Amino acid sequence: MKFDVAIIGSGLAGLSVALHLAEQKNVVVISKGELLDGASNWAQGGIAAVLDSGDSHAQHIDDTLIAGAGLCDESSTRFIVEHGRDAIEWLIEQGVPFTRDASAELGFHLTREGGHSQRRIIHAADATGHAVQVTLEQRVRSHPNITLLEHHCAIDVISSKKVDPTAPGTPRCVGVYVQDVKQNKVVTIAADHTVLATGGAGKVYLYTSNPDSATGDGIAMAARVGCRVANMEFIQFHPTCLYHPYAKSFLISEALRGEGALLKLPASAGTAAGMRFMPQHDDRAELAPRDIVARSIDFEMKKRGLDHVDLDISHQSPEFIQEHFPTIQARCLEFGIDITKQPIPVVPAAHYTCGGVVTDMSGRTDMPGLYAVGETAYTGLHGANRLASNSLLECLVLGRAAALHIEQQTKPAAVTLPAWDESRVSDADEEVVISHNWDELRRFMWNYVSIVRTNKRLQRAQHRIALLKEEIDEYYANFRITRDLLELRNLVDVAALIVNSALARKESRGLHYSLDYPDTLAKALPTVITLEK
Repeated sequence: MKFDVAIIGSGLAGLSVALHLAEQKNVVVISKGELLDGASNWAQGGIAAVLDSGDSHAQHIDDTLIAGAGLCDESSTRFIVEHGRDAIEWLIEQGVPFTRDASAELGFHLTREGGHSQRRIIHAADATGHAVQVTLEQRVRSHPNITLLEHHCAIDVISSKKVDPTAPGTPRCVGVYVQDVKQNKVVTIAADHTVLATGGAGKVYLYTSNPDSATGDGIAMAARVGCRVANMEFIQFHPTCLYHPYAKSFLISEALRGEGALLKLPASAGTAAGMRFMPQHDDRAELAPRDIVARSIDFEMKKRGLDHVDLDISHQSPEFIQEHFPTIQARCLEFGIDITKQPIPVVPAAHYTCGGVVTDMSGRTDMPGLYAVGETAYTGLHGANRLASNSLLECLVLGRAAALHIEQQTKPAAVTLPAWDESRVSDADEEVVISHNWDELRRFMWNYVSIVRTNKRLQRAQHRIALLKEEIDEYYANFRITRDLLELRNLVDVAALIVNSALARKESRGLHYSLDYPDTLAKALPTVITLEK
């Protein structure tokens, strides 16, 4: 198969690139599952952008830099923030049904979330990601220049060195190997330009708000061909995931706290039950940045032996809750929790990968022909901690920037790609090896490399990763691939990047908190590494 552009991933970043390119290019969008299976579809809060005269780019930039704890790239932050309004207006043109407010300047309701000094979050009730994804999905499905390959799992990007190992010059990305999951066969896709838009790596942890597809595929694939990866130690744990044995990965939006919800100790806290605790940890209380709120909850849970804390918005009227949070209200009711009358049990969970593949402001990675956008990429916007609702903004702005850069490139020389070779492999005799290693990896990452870290825990994790990687590489070399095997291979590579990055940082900053290095250095730089061979 041959295309001008191959886009791996079908979230907001990938679909944005596709739609911006489709008038000029022949594009394929490759999705592991259905188009709506990714994390973008789950995003509840909204998109941060300066849309009111009472706000300013300078304030949005300052809020981002403060949340990023000294590690944001200011020029990247400025570029993304200053293009925010254009991105929102493009979504409005596409028909995204944002919540309206006749009294607002732009005619849409703006909310506020933790770390923001102004109301600047445009949203579609409490299901913004779904509203955006459904709108863009319809446009993508109907576009004649866009081919959709759903239920196709990317294996590896193809370097020109694989085509001709003796070729001089810098290796270029010339396509991608993809597994057709339903047909159980490998497809070779040649592309002039390849875009990694596979999202983050939340599934490397036992507890996460991410969908099952968030296995760090793009980060691992780019790292395996020598691209630099940065700031992987900064994994954002969302403070409030619904705590219920049957509620898988359901996020309770930060917008609840933005609209007055309070964090309290649950009944199991004994005499302290019902007590607010955030004012004791930070002057901003429930509106502190996510890293502070997550660490505060983790502290209270460990100190008091709790399995969760409570998030209470029941003091707001039922009408207010129904208007602003219909999805959360309905989902909680499914589990017997009436949020108009009782608090929501919540726990922190791995939520967002602030690091990723190093790119410039056109989405270019270190390998010519290979781009990365969205949560897969590291642009310098998020620093040591992502400011709420900046992620979808980054997807939109960098998606368009990458598309513009690709449009301007001259067409590279055509190459004939080698077919996938399965001549020396057989069907796996036991799948239990994969399921066991998958479970072990996620458990020790949760126990040793989560909200609070120590050198000893990180070294234990590093040792286990080395052993797992050896087993997985041997399995990969001898047996036919499956989606589970591909995802496990990617997760163990991403786990290595996270642990090696965490060991390299000799301080506590933002989302990386070390008991061995509790102080923050006067000056620090991003952690930039490559995957060890």
